[in-house]
Order: sequence, then C-alpha cells, then structure tokens
Amino acid sequence: MTDANPTPEPAGEPTVEAETDAEPLSLSRIETICAEIESNVSRVIVGHDDAIEHVVTALLGRGHVLLDDVPGVGKTMLARSIAKSVDCTFRRVQFTPDLLPADVTGVNVFNQKTREFDFQPGPVFGNIVLGDEINRAPPKTQSALLEAMEEEQVTVDGDTRKLPDPFIVIATQNAVEPNRTYELPFAELDRFMKKLRLGYPEPDEETELLGRTVGHHPIESVEPVTDRETLVRARETVASVRVAEPVREYATRLVGYTRENAHIGVSPRGTISLLRAAQARAATDGREYVVPDDVQAEAPVVLHHRIKTTDRDRDGKTVVENALEHVPVDRTPE
Repeated sequence: MTDANPTPEPAGEPTVEAETDAEPLSLSRIETICAEIESNVSRVIVGHDDAIEHVVTALLGRGHVLLDDVPGVGKTMLARSIAKSVDCTFRRVQFTPDLLPADVTGVNVFNQKTREFDFQPGPVFGNIVLGDEINRAPPKTQSALLEAMEEEQVTVDGDTRKLPDPFIVIATQNAVEPNRTYELPFAELDRFMKKLRLGYPEPDEETELLGRTVGHHPIESVEPVTDRETLVRARETVASVRVAEPVREYATRLVGYTRENAHIGVSPRGTISLLRAAQARAATDGREYVVPDDVQAEAPVVLHHRIKTTDRDRDGKTVVENALEHVPVDRTPE
C-alpha cells in the first residue's frame, strides 16, 4: 500500500495462511526475538523505548494498538518499523474523509468474461495493517474495522472471509485539528488493546534523531528479524502463560474500581486485554506465570481509553492511577 488511498488488489480470493498447530516457542527464544525487534525499531525511533516495548507485547498478546499524538512525533514510523521487522504481509490504509468501507474490506466486482462476481480483497487482508490517521475518516468507514478487529474476519455481501493469522491493526490518530477529524466510536476504541502517546523527544534525543535522518532515513535499511510463523508460535507460548486466580481477582478489582468511579468503566473485553498484555510481559521477562507487577505495568495503557468520566478534572488516566493506588494487591506466593 502506498500513502494514497488504497488501490484495488488483483481479482480473486484473498490469500489467507492456513491455520496450523503451531508449536510454541521457548521463553528464551521469545526474549531474544523481542530484544531483536526492539533493537531494530530503536534504530528508527529514538527515545521511546517504553512505547516500542508496549507495541511488541501487544503483538504477542494478540492485541491492536492505537498511537495517538500530535503530527510529526514518529507514530507512523513506529508502526512501519515494527511491520518491517517481521517478515509478513503488510498493508497500509491512508484514512481520508472520502474513504469508503469497501476501500478497507474489499468489494465484489462483476467479471465480464466469467459472468460472475469476483472478490477484490481490501488492504485489511494483511498480517500487519497500518491505519494511518484513522480519525480522518467518517465513523461509517471506521466501523469497517469492527468485525475485523474483534473476530478476525470480514463479511462482504453476505460472504464471510477469514483474515490472515496473525492479524494486527496498528492505527495512528491525529490529536489536533478537531474540526477536521472524527471521534472514534467507543466500540472501536474498546477493540484496541493499547492506546499510546509518544510525546516530544528530549533535546539530546532529538539531536541524535537529526543525526540519523538528515541523510538517508534509517527506515530504508530496516530488515526483518523474524517471520510470520515464528510470531504465531510465540503467541501460542504467550497464550499458555499461567494467570493464577489471585492475579485474575486483582485484575477484576481494578476494573471494578473504574466502573464504580467513572461514568463508563472498563468492559470485560478490557479485562481480557489487560491479562493478555500481562501474559506477554511475563513471557518477555522469561516467566511462565503472571505476577501483579505485570498487571500494574500494563494497566495504564490498556485501561485508560476505555473509561469515560463526567468530571472535567478527572480523565481515564487519573481513574486508572487512582485504581492502582487504592486497590489492594493479593501477593499470594506462586
């Protein structure tokens, strides 16, 4: 995909990798792969190691990521460098006000030769899909991703087609120009495992960034350090990381606090995302089980965008901070 509106794919059924009984990777191998991806991306993105780590754990935890910030701080570059670090199918959609749902999911086109309709898959049929400036498209177009992000399939003209495995959406959102953008539907926000902000770099980090980019941009030299099959195997390992009942109860108490102290609290989908992210963090630390520290590390970026308050002085971030401060942790020994 180019930076322009997505062009039609060749006619025919979309290519979807056959599902296999993937053999889980060892935890030591997962640690190595994550370190390699993070090192690869840090060649392009300077001073945002925490954000890079959060995106990598989202990949392992079967989650989607929303990057929300002002223009020019590296949101799209972060998404592209992550995609280039994994040898799999990458698609990019430049969201614009005139983009239609069919431009994302695909469309049936009548074939004059065969006298039948052929399905032309949209850019959503990729392993890693970059939705650039997703909030520039109207809600109707944004909603084209709802089924894809939740069920990893799309339905066009009554026919349901499976998306490739893995399927990951990394979307960027313009945090300025409110009169020229559309607010993301709450149901779509809830489908993003994490919402991240990069922020401006520190002066020394920006100086280093300038030294890397005044000539050829480092994104041009990024090469894959792993592949699709390895990522699928790593996800299998992460899914088997043990979450003991006391940790599950702690997560439940955290989200319960948000429901009691906000107009709209965290949904059960959010609780699931929190524990999946915690599983991924445990795996990258070489552990076969989740501890409360994993939950606490992931909660600020997994929960805050799922909360709505009526108090102007208190946003979702504040509610999560208060929950982490006031909800007791049962540190039952493993």
